[in-house]
Amino acid sequence: MAHAQRITAPPRRLLAMIPNLTIVEVPEGELCCGSAGTYNLEQPELARQIGERKALNIISVAPQAVVTGNIGCMNQIKVHLEMLEQPLPIWHTVEVLDLAYTGA
Repeated sequence: MAHAQRITAPPRRLLAMIPNLTIVEVPEGELCCGSAGTYNLEQPELARQIGERKALNIISVAPQAVVTGNIGCMNQIKVHLEMLEQPLPIWHTVEVLDLAYTGA
């Protein structure tokens, strides 16, 4: 959402309304994860480097989970966190909002 649609603030505002949810910004959070459509297929080595950098930045803030609005990023981040032996739950923004609204 951040790169293709230039949407960043609205999802954060919605997530910030969830009681007991602390949002921790990741260093260089504005940078791509390296998945970007077919980029990871067309440029696998660069995508790997970018994905690893994103994962290391995530690890640096020691979150309990990762939330993103992009399914490609979900997979890319998951793969690189696992490669670094630092797996974390990864949620889509809509999943977190659904849990907050329904309590399910």
